[in-house]
Order: sequence, then structure tokens, then C-alpha cells
Amino acid sequence: MGAGSGGSTRSAASVDAAWIRCLVIRPAGFGKPGTFTYACFNDTDAGRLMKLIGVDIGGTFTDVVFADTETNDIRIHKVPTTPDDPSRGMLGAVRELCERESIAPDEIGHLFHGTTIATNAVLTHDGARTGMITSEGYRDIVHIGRHQRPQHYSIRQEIPWQDRPFVRRRHRLTVPERITPPAGEVLVPLDEEAVRCAARRLRDQGVQAIAVCFLFSWIDPTHEERAAAIVREAHPDCFVTTSVSVSPQFREFERFTTAAMNAFIGPRVRDYMNRIGTRMEEAGVRAELHVMSSNGGVATVRTVSERPVVTLLSGPAAGVLGGRWTGELSGRRKLITFDMGGTSADIGIVDEGRFAEASARDTWIAGYPVLVSMIDIHTIGAGGGSIARVDQGGGFRVGPESAGAVPGPAAYGRGGTEPTVTDANVVLGRLDRDYFLGGAMALDEGAAGTAIGRLAEGLGIDEREAAEGVLAIVNANMANAISSRTVQKGVDPRDFSLVAFGGAGPLHAAEVAARIGIPEVIVPPYPGITSAVGLLTTELRYDAVKTQFQVSGELDLDRLNRDLATVEAGIGHQFQTDGLDRADVVFERSGDLRYVGQGYELRVPFPSGDFANADAEDLFRRFHEQHRAEYGHVFEDSPIEIVNVRVAGVGRTPTIGAPPAVSGDSLDAARVRTGRGTFRTSGGGLADAETTFYLRDRLPIGERFSGPAVVLQRDSTTVVPPGSTALADDAGNLIITIEDSP
Repeated sequence: MGAGSGGSTRSAASVDAAWIRCLVIRPAGFGKPGTFTYACFNDTDAGRLMKLIGVDIGGTFTDVVFADTETNDIRIHKVPTTPDDPSRGMLGAVRELCERESIAPDEIGHLFHGTTIATNAVLTHDGARTGMITSEGYRDIVHIGRHQRPQHYSIRQEIPWQDRPFVRRRHRLTVPERITPPAGEVLVPLDEEAVRCAARRLRDQGVQAIAVCFLFSWIDPTHEERAAAIVREAHPDCFVTTSVSVSPQFREFERFTTAAMNAFIGPRVRDYMNRIGTRMEEAGVRAELHVMSSNGGVATVRTVSERPVVTLLSGPAAGVLGGRWTGELSGRRKLITFDMGGTSADIGIVDEGRFAEASARDTWIAGYPVLVSMIDIHTIGAGGGSIARVDQGGGFRVGPESAGAVPGPAAYGRGGTEPTVTDANVVLGRLDRDYFLGGAMALDEGAAGTAIGRLAEGLGIDEREAAEGVLAIVNANMANAISSRTVQKGVDPRDFSLVAFGGAGPLHAAEVAARIGIPEVIVPPYPGITSAVGLLTTELRYDAVKTQFQVSGELDLDRLNRDLATVEAGIGHQFQTDGLDRADVVFERSGDLRYVGQGYELRVPFPSGDFANADAEDLFRRFHEQHRAEYGHVFEDSPIEIVNVRVAGVGRTPTIGAPPAVSGDSLDAARVRTGRGTFRTSGGGLADAETTFYLRDRLPIGERFSGPAVVLQRDSTTVVPPGSTALADDAGNLIITIEDSP
């Protein structure tokens, strides 16, 4: 085998076995873009390419799912996350699953990964020492920002880009250059010697990553690209990125900050990819590795190594896709996805099968603007490990601080002593001590009671009241988060089903749904690993954008069509680099539109093919409709501006099918035991109720049962509260009907 030897131009990512010959299995070194190792197979190896593994690494657990797309065989595994090196837990979990299920590691054809490495690096501000080379006179763009502040009237608030900058001012250097809009004329040529001197100076300061950010590079990237080449020559060990390679659109503050973030996390993500490559080799896994992107598609290792900022919502995005897949199994296409894990809860909206995309005004991570394509996901600090406490003012609070994987909740028996949401569920009888993780981990009821007891003492109430108070607060926080993405945006949540997953989601979903009037909860076949399953439902995807600035009534259709074709061709070239033919790629076009004078835009779908006058009229009509839906009014006589044009390319990869429905004989056969469960009554008090515990895989299809009930399975626990009913449907989902609000 050799780099680039014997390779077909078509990708084994497609499942057409007739032409499968060569598969890109791993970028050599995982940190050197453009260098690939190819392995050649004959037709008998095609079956290997149908064997998929998805791995999602969360704050508490690492989830693994194996699927054979030919036999529709699915296997799952769940292990504690290894925070010191997530790749160790990841490949360890894959190895354990293979050993347990007698799967040869070299039989796996594709490995899809959802990661929090980039996100955690931003949240903890743990990245590389970063420098910036920018246009003369614009050194402080990333410090000044905009007039908006996280808290408009606070004089003591933290401004992240000022208080915790990705690039310190001493490492922000300027060079002479200037390209002017709108035509991209060169007003000041790039001073190449100044770039070279700046790169050497940053090298001598110990800078490990450099972002090249010039003022109007979105019009013409020539200066940025040349400057980046000079930096690589002068500082070859440095991670180098350009703003136009990350986000080629206007808004200097957001574009510069996104590029700086990309540089800040770049070395860490690149090293992580290297470690995964090494561990895959040690484990004998020869699979093609793809990483989940924030836009709902997967990307190659090369793309992730160059632009790690595209993975900031890697895990949560996979959760939305898994939720969509779950709902469609049962014929539901209007969904609210509710992913509650050990540390946080993620909320997403799927309307008629399409997930909402975040707009420029909504795309923020840890207080920093991020100008890349993302699924619209709202995250709050509410998970099974969220810590309950009494604050200095005597207030009862839950989260956002979490006990994490280590030491974890007190009930885990790993040294945790703080009262958490999980401990509250144990005290209230909603978790089975002996069937947590399918019996792989025994819960310490005594430790949970002690932790909640200390909280109760501080509040002056009894232990059960304190535990139920923990759940009431965390459920209210999550219900408010859902309301912010629905009611506050003019969307009626009563028209949707709530898809509940994550290790803790099914525990809380019915009570959260009842708070905001959602009539139905859908619990997936594998709720604890739905994000990992979501990895196996997506495809290779790239997004590209080009700033346009055209006003209705004065449209240059030739320029619009030319720019759309150019952007589409660029994405097509990216897919060809990855080994996919253009014929295997589907393109979707859209644009960012606004009324002239507005500050932000709305995303509106474009027709495929060349734009004509009739298409433009239809586009502006749809913009009016969308504006009315979003804001409640329109300005029909105001001119409309096309700010950006966008193209998304989607390439085929193998995907998981519907799991075979498993039906038990009867509810009696599924019943494990009955026990005490504590619930809030309609009168506001607490009462113990006889609660029935069932095994999920023994529930008969279509036979309804009433709450209070607890449904047990290896990867999660589902609570059906009093006043609600549930049944297992023939798609493998558990459907809870909310018939009575507490």
C-alpha cells in the first residue's frame, strides 16, 4: 500500500458493492492534510463496509452502537467516559463491544464519532497559545466586538471576548494590506516581508497557532491565502488558519472571532485525532473514520483537523438526528428532541422532518459568536449529575455545576458526596438499585439518601420533599428551555411530540411535557445511546457561503447564478477530494435575506438550478411569510436584500435501518416487581404510590399500561408518572400519552 495508490475515484461510503475496490481508511498521521493511506479489497469485502459503529462521548458516559446494515443487527454498549483522554475510553468501549458480541475489529467498515473535544476546549478555555495577523488598523476588532453585551444593564458582567480572549493583545500583529469592496480592488498590496516578520515574532513568543484575518477577505481571499503560506514557511510547526477558510462572509468581529477560536482549539483537536488514529491501529480497527459536524452531517478527519470549529455541537447535533430518526419510525415528523445526559440537556426542533438551523444572531458558544453552519440547539446545565445546593441568599438551585463522571453522583459509589438529580431519583424510588446499566453498576441508596438528607437539613424540610424539589426545579428549567425555542418563537409545543433520550431524558420527559402541554413523549429503542445512533443516520455534508449583497428590484441574476455555481463547484471539488463522485452528491441551496436596514437575516430555501425572475418573486414572497411567522409582521413595500447565498452538499454514506421490533408475551411477563415511588399529587402534596417496574424488551407491542410505572433497560430508565399511560409500538418506540398534568 502507498499514499494514493490504486484508488478509485468513487467512495466506498456508497453502498454499491459492484464498484467497491479501494477505501480511504485513515489519513496518514491524522495531522497532515492531503495524505491518505488506501487499502484495496475485492468484492467479497463489501460486506465489511456495511458494518458501522457510532461512538458518542458525553460528559459522564461514552455510548457505542454497532449496526450491520445488511442484517439489521444492532448492538449497544455504554461505559464511563475517561475525561483525561476520551480516546482511551472510546476505543476501549469499541474493543469491549467487539469482544462481547464476537465482532472482529477489522470487520468494521465505518466508525462515526461525536466528540466534545472542541466544545470542552472552548468552555474550559484550554487551548493553544494563539496569535493573529490582521489588517493594519484593525488589531482590536476581536476585543471591541459589538455594542451588544450578555447583560445589557450590568456594570460588573464578564465579556468573554474581552476578559477571556482567544488571542492576547500582545499576540495580535498587523500588516499593511487592503482590498476594497464591492469589486475587491487592491488598494494596498500585501506586505509579504511584514507578514514574514510577524510570523517570526509570534514564533519567538511561543505561539502555537496563528489566525490570519484580513478585513475584506470574503470578497477576495488572495491576501489571506498568501499570508498563510508565508506563515507556514516561517513557522512550520504552527497550526495556521485563515478567516476565509472558516467563514467566508462579512461581519468582521464574528468572522475574526470564529477564526481565532478555530486556531485556539486546532492543535488540541488535531492531537486528539492523532491519538484516535493510533488507538484504532492498536485495536485492529481499520474503519473509515468520520466525525459529526455541527451542521448535521459528518466530515472527514482532514476537514476536522483543519477546521475543528465545525464540531462544536458534534454530540448534540447527532442527538437531534437520532431524535428525528426515532420520530419517523413511528410516523411523527413534528418533534422536539430532548437529550438529557449527565451534565446538560439539549433541546432541538424538527418540523416536518427538517431540523431548524441556527441563524447568525443565535450562534454563540460560551459567550463567543461562531459564524459556521449549525443545527439550532439550545443547551442548559441540567443533567443527572447536576448538583443541588442552597446558595448564599438561601435560594434552592440545581446546576449548572455537575458531578460529572468522576466522582459522579453519590449513588455511583465513586466518592461523590454532593446531592445530584440522580440521587434525588434514587431517593424517590425511580431508579432500580440492581438494574442500573443493566445490572453492570449497583446504585448506593444509602449514599444517595445521605447526600439528599444534608440538602434537606439545610432547607429545613424532609428528605423526600428535598428530593422532589430537586426534580421540580430541574424539570422547570428544562420546560422553560423548551418554551424559549417554541412558545417564544410563535411555535405551539402542543402540536409536537417530545422525543426523550440520553441517560436521564426518559426519567424526566413525561413531567417536563406535562408542564408545557406536550401531549406525547416518544422514548427511542435505545434512549441512552440515541446520539450514537444518530451518527449512523446521517451522511457526509459540507456547507459553503458567499456574501452577495443584492437588493430586490436591482438583482443581477447572472452574478447570482454565477456565484451559486461557483460555491457548488467548490463543494463538489471537496467531495471529489474525499473520493465521492459529483453524481453521488445532492446539493441544497438557500440564502440569508433581510429587509434593507435590518441587522440580521432569515434563512430561506432557494430553488435548484438557475435563478429566473419568477424564482426571485417566489423567494421574496416566502421571505415575507417567514418574517411574519418569526416576528408577527411584514413590510411588504420595503426592499429585500439577499445578503448571503449558501449551498449544502450531502454525499451518501451507509445508514442504519429501522430496528426489528421486539415483543414480549404479556405485561405480566414483563413485570419485574412493584415498589414504592413518590410523586407529587394534583393537590400539591407528596404521596407514595405502588409503582410497577417492567423490562423494556419484554413489553408486548400495543398493550397499554398505566402509571406510575418504571421501565428498565440497559442504557436508560423511563418513568411513567401517575395520570399517564404508555405502550410499546411496532416501530420499537415507547409512546407515553400525557393524560393528566401534576
